[in-house]
Amino acid sequence: MAEIPALLVIGAHPDDSEITAGGVAALTAARGGRVLHVAMTNGDKGHQTLGGATLARMRRAEARAAADALGAESIVLDNHDGELMPTLEHRYELIRIIRDFKPDLVLFPRPCDYHPDHRNTSHLAQDALYVVRVQNVCAFNDRLEADPVAMYVGDPFQKPYPFQPDVVIDIGSVYEQKLEAMGRHVSQMYEWLPFVEWRVDVSDIPADPVGRLAFLREHWEARMRRDADRFRSQLIASYGAERGLQISYAEAFEVCELGAPLTPEARQRLFPF
Repeated sequence: MAEIPALLVIGAHPDDSEITAGGVAALTAARGGRVLHVAMTNGDKGHQTLGGATLARMRRAEARAAADALGAESIVLDNHDGELMPTLEHRYELIRIIRDFKPDLVLFPRPCDYHPDHRNTSHLAQDALYVVRVQNVCAFNDRLEADPVAMYVGDPFQKPYPFQPDVVIDIGSVYEQKLEAMGRHVSQMYEWLPFVEWRVDVSDIPADPVGRLAFLREHWEARMRRDADRFRSQLIASYGAERGLQISYAEAFEVCELGAPLTPEARQRLFPF
């Protein structure tokens, strides 16, 4: 039996992987595939009252708990939030991670994202993937024998061109698992985002687990449905009209040409869900 593919998700911040690809991570892990989430920064700026080492350590612990909920592993790199640059040092850091993990599929943001950390994460991922098979780069880490497939995670940005998915996946069966993983980023989902994005008084957020998940579901519902609604025709093409019309939650991914080609065989192997 062929080995189940390994999935690497690279995000700029400790909660990015769960938000953009938590469903596919859960589906991959459920099949027995290895999944690794990498955060390029430690998230030490993302809070209204906390910061520095205290927040960084909190967010690393939250990232581990969130990855656990999906059956994944987690690495949070100790680079300052909001200050990530596409330097040679960071590129080598990522090359070593990719070579050690040996992924079959790598997911990361597009380079036209709104956040500089997201954009620079994309540049770093692309630059690292370009040379993962070149032995004289990071010579003490054995080169990969074959390029992984590389794909961008979904986003709503329209310029310089809109996101154009090559794969759209129904994640309805693991939607609750993804939501649980997101909720384990307590400092973000129940403190920082309510304060900075949703204008919610943090003191009004439920303290009990059931109430908190209901709060999270309410505030993320539109975002969670976005890709299923946007790419309905592709869901119908992949799953058939009866199922495709009923799908509520989906994740979408666009091929990055710096990885291996997404052949029909590779598509079936990586996304057999």
